[in-house]
Amino acid sequence: MSDTFIEHYQRRFAATWSDAEPIDGVRFVALDSETTGLNPLTDRIITIGAVAVEGGDIVLDDSFEALLRIERNTSAVTVHGITREQTRGGIDEPEALRLFLDYLQDGVIVGHHIGHDISTLNAAYQRHWGFDLMNRSLDTMDLTLHLERSGAFADREQIREFTLDSLCELFGVVPHDRHTAGGDAFITAQVFLRLLRLAARHGRDRLDALCQPFAD
Repeated sequence: MSDTFIEHYQRRFAATWSDAEPIDGVRFVALDSETTGLNPLTDRIITIGAVAVEGGDIVLDDSFEALLRIERNTSAVTVHGITREQTRGGIDEPEALRLFLDYLQDGVIVGHHIGHDISTLNAAYQRHWGFDLMNRSLDTMDLTLHLERSGAFADREQIREFTLDSLCELFGVVPHDRHTAGGDAFITAQVFLRLLRLAARHGRDRLDALCQPFAD
């Protein structure tokens, strides 16, 4: 099997977004994955969902969704609303990973507690081809906490819940199709648009400031 798709992906980063990049010019990719468990090294991806955010809009025509074949029995499949029979009709993990990489390109990954998704994807890419994703990433919870510290939510109670549902409530986003990869990616994109508007008002209008991890 040719690794040309990996080389094509890696070449994208020769001229990717800089730290000083204005956020309006960046292609963000809101990402969610559903997995068989919480251990990236031993558990497997069930579904991947993603949708792009660019120029202050959710780009529905620029989206990705894949259902992967899961051979072994696992109760996690039914938890995510997907039957074992459906997963048997999914695509093989290597093919899903190749398709996702072609879709992702050098987009900045956005997600809620995104570290687990990236770790699980990296484990899969390492398992098959021995490399990690090179993309910048942005955690919506980190950005929310930065904005809270900057006074963006001064008229509201301190944020104590750290779930995607709590951000939906904070921003008035209806959590439709929750706990599916495609649904959660779209919900995350809606939350992210609201965060972007607040970030611009509070001096986080460059990519490096937007992606800064939160340290308590």
